[in-house]
Amino acid sequence: MSIESPQRRARFRHAAGTGTLLRFALRRERFTLPGWVLGAVTLLVLQSVSSQRFYDTPAKLAQLRNTMAGNAAAVAMGGPTRLLDTIGGEILFEIFGYLAIVVALMNMFLVGRLTRTDEESGRMELIRSAPVGRRAPVIAALLLAGLANLTVALAIIAAAIATGLPVHGSLLLGVAVAGVGATFAALTAVAAQVFENPRSVYGSVALLLAVAYVLRAIGDIGDGTLSWASPLGWGQRTYPYVAERWWPLLLFAVASVGLTAVAFALLGRRDLGAGLLAYATGRPTASWTLRSSLSLAWRLQRGTLLGWCVGVFGLGAAYGSFANSIEEYLADNPEFATYLPGGAADAVNSYLALTLSMLALLASAYAIGSVLRARAEEVAGRLEPILAVPVSRHAWFGGHLSVALIGSAIVLAAGGFGEGLTHGLAISDAGELSRLTLAALVYLPAVWIVAALAAVAVGWLPRAAITLAWSVFAYCVLAVLFTTSFDLPDWFDDAAPFAHTPQAPLEAATALPLLVLVGVGAAGIALALTGLRRRDIGI
Repeated sequence: MSIESPQRRARFRHAAGTGTLLRFALRRERFTLPGWVLGAVTLLVLQSVSSQRFYDTPAKLAQLRNTMAGNAAAVAMGGPTRLLDTIGGEILFEIFGYLAIVVALMNMFLVGRLTRTDEESGRMELIRSAPVGRRAPVIAALLLAGLANLTVALAIIAAAIATGLPVHGSLLLGVAVAGVGATFAALTAVAAQVFENPRSVYGSVALLLAVAYVLRAIGDIGDGTLSWASPLGWGQRTYPYVAERWWPLLLFAVASVGLTAVAFALLGRRDLGAGLLAYATGRPTASWTLRSSLSLAWRLQRGTLLGWCVGVFGLGAAYGSFANSIEEYLADNPEFATYLPGGAADAVNSYLALTLSMLALLASAYAIGSVLRARAEEVAGRLEPILAVPVSRHAWFGGHLSVALIGSAIVLAAGGFGEGLTHGLAISDAGELSRLTLAALVYLPAVWIVAALAAVAVGWLPRAAITLAWSVFAYCVLAVLFTTSFDLPDWFDDAAPFAHTPQAPLEAATALPLLVLVGVGAAGIALALTGLRRRDIGI
């Protein structure tokens, strides 16, 4: 008969209820997790099919390698040029950073929602009132993140092999992407102990993700040293389909285990519902900037808006720095002209139009997230106290819609400003700054239509709003970026609002199509407000 030590009994007591919480978490996330996995797999499949079709000979791949090796912006966006030695590596040069970001964000939201969000909403107190250990919620969240990463890895491996990529490299790719996810899951668990609200948790982890991307980019441009300070750099330096090095995966294991240990150590040093960083006591009375529904919506979303502006500005700057090299790139890869809106006849403006449309898609993503923030406030129960005072539903929702519409304009302008800044510096023309900033805003009415459709979903079908809104976004991405690659029918492209926007700066912007798009967006917002007025709150 063995006698358990007090320490062993304490460990089991702290983890009591983990299995039940894990099953409950699986049920809660049964719709969102497949969406994340499908998104990652879709990115890989589309890029794999497109690249293998485009670079179908070793000569074309060699031309690409020679072109990209001398372009710092391309290296910063893609990764080490050693990946360009094989077609599989070229696919990862194009897509690995995006895959890693998608999986990192999946883990961030998953762990944050099951830990800090549940504490802020009060659900954790109800859970802990049952026979549930102190560490059980964090353990369950990390276990679910592990299952999600395993699913992503298997799906990526299957998709890569199905598109004709080698088996061994596909296995390494799947594990590397899962390693990035595991690292950011553990990092989110640490942030959930430090900060008191989910916004701070998400903001801090997103900032670290951006820092990881920048470190990887700077390292790849230089001698590669800084890339080893980034989990994204670790994943790329496994070199799937090229050198196929497995040992960098140990860095993911060490980081994940170490950060998890830190999270548990910090968990024992704080109270339930509190963070290690306590927030200062608020003012006894609200300032004048918080005395309207619009100002409240702005206060809730200003940090998110700032983060999107910085990210889109940086991406626009990277796009602009490459614009002056597009003609040289087309000389080595003339087939790429088929992907440009205006072909090779006006290569620079065609490239700028394509990249501005990509920035417009990102502005649409911001707008959707901003509109859905209203739904999150409603579900969390914070809307009812607001409506208990003299604030109408339309005023409250209109505040969030205003932030979404104005904020998307700011995000889009930031991207155009960044692109114009670097392109203007490259060709010594200060006029590019204003030209591309204004050209970016030409796409704004289409962005507003996407935001209006998300608002309609919140107004009429609130329970399905998240799925419907992001499905519209996915459709727009396919229509804008992949209609030509996959020979999709014309009606598929025509159904997206971006197909009816002048492709600035390649095409001159005329008032009529923009006014029509604005009118469609206004009609959508009116329909959304009507739906909100007719339904119950909190359903």
